[in-house]
Amino acid sequence: MPNPFSARWTATGNNLCLGRWEIGYLERPLQLDADRGGKDMGSYGIFSYIYPDEEDFAEGLREDDWILANAEWLAELFAAHDIPLDEMHMRWFYRAVNAQDWRCGSCGGCL
Repeated sequence: MPNPFSARWTATGNNLCLGRWEIGYLERPLQLDADRGGKDMGSYGIFSYIYPDEEDFAEGLREDDWILANAEWLAELFAAHDIPLDEMHMRWFYRAVNAQDWRCGSCGGCL
């Protein structure tokens, strides 16, 4: 089964910090709380604008650790949107946001 979640950070270019998350499940939009919807998800990646391939600049939590750290609010989100609360759905959610995640400085706009 393909990932039922989609995720998009609305800002691009040199103003990433001004964006918001647009996350969907089976093409239905999910409502994140105001605070969580406006900041990075803390997933794992190399977010350096200057050194995008340098592992020394990696940060965030890898999939298993991220799911454990975020299981409580994910469970609430899934319940509110009638999403099955199982490990695979949490993994799909992580993978969708991880592909679009960012960090302050990812774009080099404030350098």
